[in-house]
Amino acid sequence: MVASFDEIPDGQEGVYVGLLASAFALAQLTTNLLWGYFSDRIGRKPTMLLGTSLLVVCFVFFGLCTTYVQLIMVHVAMGLLNGNAAIVPTCLGEVTDRTNQSSAFTWLPVIYSLGSIIGPALGGLLVGVAGGPKYPFLVPNILAAALLLSSVIVLAIWFEETLDCIDHSAAGPGVEWMRKARDWCLACCDQSEDEHQGLLESRASGDDEDSDSKKDIDEQPSAFHGLRNRNTLAVLGTYLVFQLSNISFNSLYPIFASSPPPTGRDLGPGTIGVSMSLAGLATILFQLFIFQRLKERMGNLRTYRYSLLGMAISMALMPWVGYIDNKPKLGMGSGKAWLYAELGFTLVLKNICAVGGLSSVMLLITNSAPSHETLGTLNGIAQTLSAAGRSIGPFLSGGLFTLSTRVRPKGEALAWGLFAGIALLGWVASFIIHSKGLESAEFSDDEDSDDEANTSEDEESHVGI
Repeated sequence: MVASFDEIPDGQEGVYVGLLASAFALAQLTTNLLWGYFSDRIGRKPTMLLGTSLLVVCFVFFGLCTTYVQLIMVHVAMGLLNGNAAIVPTCLGEVTDRTNQSSAFTWLPVIYSLGSIIGPALGGLLVGVAGGPKYPFLVPNILAAALLLSSVIVLAIWFEETLDCIDHSAAGPGVEWMRKARDWCLACCDQSEDEHQGLLESRASGDDEDSDSKKDIDEQPSAFHGLRNRNTLAVLGTYLVFQLSNISFNSLYPIFASSPPPTGRDLGPGTIGVSMSLAGLATILFQLFIFQRLKERMGNLRTYRYSLLGMAISMALMPWVGYIDNKPKLGMGSGKAWLYAELGFTLVLKNICAVGGLSSVMLLITNSAPSHETLGTLNGIAQTLSAAGRSIGPFLSGGLFTLSTRVRPKGEALAWGLFAGIALLGWVASFIIHSKGLESAEFSDDEDSDDEANTSEDEESHVGI
């Protein structure tokens, strides 16, 4: 789409695409915290409805852009209005507890990966289908807007407010007819309203036996007060490193794979795309059938630590993959086959660490929140840090790789090695985090037991004094 605009100089499309991506991340950086804060004050449901509805409008305008300046303006608006990045994990944290949160959060990166595979395929197939020569990209964006609009309807009819301190029965203007439509749909499906209320209300009735003792939202400790906790600060700090490493890898790989030797590997766009898709498919299978069992044995914190370490290892390995015309190792196969195998192993390792680390750190952030009333703000802070990493990573990695083309030998190791070192520092910093109170119910760890024992000893000593 960017390359189709007349004002884009030939050979510089990558720079303008990177600028577009960074503009979105920078815009997100300025409002993620506000979206999370608003969800803590007025509720998750109205905030999600507002953000998603505004994105519907943005996608329609995105398909109508005819200049790069218009594209930047609409993309910035998308970043400013995309509040669901912080609210979705917040809602997951509120409709689950420590007995089932791992299963729910395991699906979050799986759904994201499926969207990342299906979305580009649908978008590419629909380019130029309608809209004439002036708006060849209108149909894919209309489809995106329609999908988002359907999610707005689903949210309005079926989604129940998950923040306990918000009046669930309150209906704003124009919502009552949606509730009647919801009741009609439930009746058609032969479901009772009691069944529809779901897990949240059963949890709320168990947790709030005495409603008179429930504190008002203004009396709850703020998320910023929770930031005084060393554990929370360490989780957020390493999350910034994690996202910076992840987006830098994603930005470096296509440049590295397509660049000419000796710095790059001179692969075509088709090969690069297929390699990323196959690695993504393998990662989804791992997430569905293997990851949950591993995490039950290792826990949220250890899984997160291993993910940071695996990210560092995959970046350290990438500059040492072979070339297409290399002699086959051990006299087996061909240089091309060895290159594909080495790239495949490294990509799968990185993707597994990316989705596994994301699931685990989301659980760590959720379990470190002082209360549900501050969880939205805390996730807003986390997504703000994520946006910071995503805005810095593409520029920094691209600039370093351009510089590395002048370095001999193994200039490609400059950029890959630097980000591998950053990920390794994040792994070292993760040992500051203690697992007490951060693990799910299915996991029991000696470190957690030791922390509890030490806490009990400290309390007894304090009482004695």
